[in-house]
Amino acid sequence: MTTNETGGIRLPTRRGALKGLAAGSSLLFAPALIGRARAQSGDAIRLGAPFHRTGIGASYGRWYERTATAAVKLINEAGGINGMPVEMIVEDDGTDPKRGTEVIEKFATEYKVDAVFGHLFSHVVAATAPRAGELKMPYLICSESHQLAAGGLNRYTFQPGITDVKAQVQSMAPWVATNLGKKVTMFFPDYKFGHDHRDFFSKAIEAQGGEVAALIPIPPTETSFTRYFPQIPPSTEVIYHVMVGPGVLTFVKELGEFLGSQRPEIFGFIDSLEAVDLATPQLEFLEGTYFWEAFPRYRQENSTEYDAFFRKAVGVGDNGASLADPKDVSTYSHMFSVWETLYVIKQAMEAANYKGPAQKEDFILALEAMDKLDPSNEHPQGPKVFNAPMHQVFGVQNISKVENSALKTVHTTSIEDGMYEPEADYTKMDL
Repeated sequence: MTTNETGGIRLPTRRGALKGLAAGSSLLFAPALIGRARAQSGDAIRLGAPFHRTGIGASYGRWYERTATAAVKLINEAGGINGMPVEMIVEDDGTDPKRGTEVIEKFATEYKVDAVFGHLFSHVVAATAPRAGELKMPYLICSESHQLAAGGLNRYTFQPGITDVKAQVQSMAPWVATNLGKKVTMFFPDYKFGHDHRDFFSKAIEAQGGEVAALIPIPPTETSFTRYFPQIPPSTEVIYHVMVGPGVLTFVKELGEFLGSQRPEIFGFIDSLEAVDLATPQLEFLEGTYFWEAFPRYRQENSTEYDAFFRKAVGVGDNGASLADPKDVSTYSHMFSVWETLYVIKQAMEAANYKGPAQKEDFILALEAMDKLDPSNEHPQGPKVFNAPMHQVFGVQNISKVENSALKTVHTTSIEDGMYEPEADYTKMDL
């Protein structure tokens, strides 16, 4: 059995497997059968991809899967990894911690994959990473939680494709304090990711002589937000929002209705509007407000050739929407992490001359030997430095301003702006 036009997403090719599926159903809906059919062949690199196809992370999961499929396709067209094709096995974790753990176990025991990558939501990572460590399964997350860098996980968990919240807010707080204001009211989701923003931005703005006027946590499954807005203190100079989930568009619209024309400055994380068209009606009040972006959704005048390559490969236009459907807006500021993580896997496996699961320790050591990641087609978001003791990458951040229903980058931080002293050393843990 060989890889196919899906770019390495595993499909069974035996006639018997085809007969075992209901007519008209997708072959991707029979993962158990596929796993048994291929786990014994020893002729490919198998990567488990627990994407958020459903649940509050579904918009991210959709684009994470598309991005990973495009990267795997290119890797296979270039010869795979160490002469072996890459096969990506996708399972939906429902953006659910319990399901995330079950999927990791399935990847390890049934599919017998070489590594797992792609988890985003921090509450799923927090539940899943300990089990990955127990199973000695290399687990490369595409999340932003600080839990890994803080030493809360294990030697088998890495975050090599995107920066963590602490680095992000530390690098941007000086700009916010200088240009927008120092008395901040924060809206954040009431779980680990939001708590990272609460804790680290509070410290970062205080270090700039500012203060947090109010902390307003929002349940991640909330769908209406007007009852929270009266909690905004009159002294607020800046509203800081980072929301996720199915209600993000409602949050932003209702915030605009509540504030009217007499509003403070607004600084948001693009998480609040990932996969949302900024030209959507009732978002006009965002004109002149600011957002954090890891990777600018709208192509900038100084965009690199690597950005152009990435956009073409994943099927995204200059405005960040799908070329096939302009209403299908990408999660551009996060999905690059899946692409870059796959190329980190490739780089480390090639450095270790990895041939199969018996060499997982060699793979871990090769990951820990990484240092600089230069801008390239493989790393289109920008330059990065990997801190081996913390298993965490550091990179640049962007602050963008809403102008004419688009985002224009007005400030890009340095890597050094977000770096902090190591809080953990996983390399001292046993393998």
